[in-house]
Amino acid sequence: MLGSVLLIAFLGYASSCGVPTYMPNLANRVVGGEDVRPHSWPWQVSLQYLKDDTFRHTCGGSLISSQHVLTAAHCISKDKTYRVLLGKNNLVEEEADAVAAAVDTIFVHEKWNSFLVRNDIALIKLAEPVELSDTIQVACLPPEGSLLAHDYPCYVTGWGRLWTNGPIADNLQQGFLPIVDHTTCTKSDWWGSMVTQKMVCAGGDGVISACNVSHSPERQVQGWGKLGLLGENGANSKSS
Repeated sequence: MLGSVLLIAFLGYASSCGVPTYMPNLANRVVGGEDVRPHSWPWQVSLQYLKDDTFRHTCGGSLISSQHVLTAAHCISKDKTYRVLLGKNNLVEEEADAVAAAVDTIFVHEKWNSFLVRNDIALIKLAEPVELSDTIQVACLPPEGSLLAHDYPCYVTGWGRLWTNGPIADNLQQGFLPIVDHTTCTKSDWWGSMVTQKMVCAGGDGVISACNVSHSPERQVQGWGKLGLLGENGANSKSS
């Protein structure tokens, strides 16, 4: 199981976003996921909260401008202090190019519904813009109303549990998760009526999942752009 961020990368974006200096290794569509090529998903961030004078990883997110990060609403608690760590590959090692950014404001979607897991999205404004580099870049946002075809290739990335109740990965992980169309995803043996037209489904092999990761999975597709966020417990991905 992967976790943390599920992104989709699209072809044809302008070079100002979604173009990593270090291209991801997509040759192997590894079952269960694999370590990423370091810094090949440079918009991936670690959202961390303060506990006992130490910041701890809780969720993934994506840098969408030099001062804004998208993450999941269920990752946010009003009583916690957060920071965003950028330019990271290994969460336990010191990395020279990593940047810790303070948070200014967090905007949780006003219609976030934790019971139905709808509108599970939040926007984080950083206290200061971050300097972009080879290891810190922004993801593209797709045009409004964009729809991807069934089986369109996308990838989930993040630091999360490697298996149910297992340890959290030190190194950033990636896994192949193709798009699942709305007709399939709303079947009774999938997610049924839980799925709305505003959700995107991905996966279905029953092996790779963002459920046990560090939450806030995002999807990526080649180009690369951010398509969406996975809901809490992977509610818009299918796994057995």
